[in-house]
Amino acid sequence: MEIDHIGSLFRFEGLVRHAILQFKYYQFTALASSLASLMAEYVRARSLSVEVLLPVPLHPRRLRSRGYNQSSLLAKELGRLVDLPVEENCLRRVNNTPPQAKADAETRRNNVAGAFSCCGGQVRGRRFLLVDDVCTTGATLNACAIALKETGANWVSGLTLAREV
Repeated sequence: MEIDHIGSLFRFEGLVRHAILQFKYYQFTALASSLASLMAEYVRARSLSVEVLLPVPLHPRRLRSRGYNQSSLLAKELGRLVDLPVEENCLRRVNNTPPQAKADAETRRNNVAGAFSCCGGQVRGRRFLLVDDVCTTGATLNACAIALKETGANWVSGLTLAREV
């Protein structure tokens, strides 16, 4: 794994699972502020030494279909709360991978291998925190970390609301 660390606030179950699914798939975007507040508490409590927040990007087709990137909404709110810049154009999803929700770990890794590239911003020597909603196997966050480190990132961590166990 290229990613240096992955932190998650909750297990992806019960009320947390329900809230994330509503936020992600059913336009409950108003949840972004409350969910990001929880993430901000996590960041402050751990004094994470990061310079830039990066939302895990969606492929442009998926973004058009959904209408918003839930990770971007979380990152913007989190950045505001912890006073860190958010770079949305540094990392992009270049492959329109199939939905990962029902895929096993190996399929997930294969789906996202090479799916991300760095396309802007200053990466070399910087420390990044990737922001996403759910970590299932870590494959997506790791694929993002690979793209960032290939471009010279010094350290890449991930932070998600919840994690499959």
